[in-house]
Amino acid sequence: MRNSRRFHYPYRSLPGPLLLRYEALAVDTESALHQHPWGQLAFVESGSMAFLIEEQPFFAPPGYAVWIPPKMDHSSHNRREVQCRLINIAERYTPMLPKSPGIVRLHPLFIAGVEDLFDRGIEVPDTAADRRLARVLIDKLLATPMLSRFVPQSEDRLLGPILDALQHHPGDNTTLEQWAQRVHTTERTLSRRCRDELGMSFSQWRQRLRFQQSIPLLEQGRSVQQVAVAMGYASASAFIAMFQQFSGTTPQKFRR
Repeated sequence: MRNSRRFHYPYRSLPGPLLLRYEALAVDTESALHQHPWGQLAFVESGSMAFLIEEQPFFAPPGYAVWIPPKMDHSSHNRREVQCRLINIAERYTPMLPKSPGIVRLHPLFIAGVEDLFDRGIEVPDTAADRRLARVLIDKLLATPMLSRFVPQSEDRLLGPILDALQHHPGDNTTLEQWAQRVHTTERTLSRRCRDELGMSFSQWRQRLRFQQSIPLLEQGRSVQQVAVAMGYASASAFIAMFQQFSGTTPQKFRR
């Protein structure tokens, strides 16, 4: 049975540059649709969460945060237990941040600063030193690249059908050269369109897709070997290396 969760903030506007919240969510928890006047980073510490922001789906794997701009309707759902940090950013700083929701891999310095505040039980940085730290964290966030999606999509007439096919069959190991032959173009043309449309190479995009689609399979209790095969890997060790590259942890530890 799905649990319902409401996030309550007793503020009309934030009393400081940041407001930090820690949330431990039970299995199969869904937050009600809501919005707030400030921006928010939802940083998943363990587990994974799916977000719906202005009716657009977003995925937050371990090690990544979802950026939710001010006054945008959003909700979330997690299949397994999740520990997450909600980093709320005051309205006066949000004009400098993206106007659209997105995904960001947080810099280690940002994570270390946030963890320091959490470890000391600071919800609102109110001393002079902590307010300076909060502004440093915001500056670091401003300098961190943000993606529109963890797995970008494209409407390109050549690239779009390939990406759609792989969404349905992520274990397909067809090479870019073979795809080019199927859609009657060259590998060089497809490679260039991947860079222009997705901001990454074809192999990088496919790795992101496989990482994202492996998480629900692990959450369902599939073995690492079974997931590796489903994702097109010849060995479990190759899959584990890819998973650890993105999440910083192994599939076994993630599932636990």
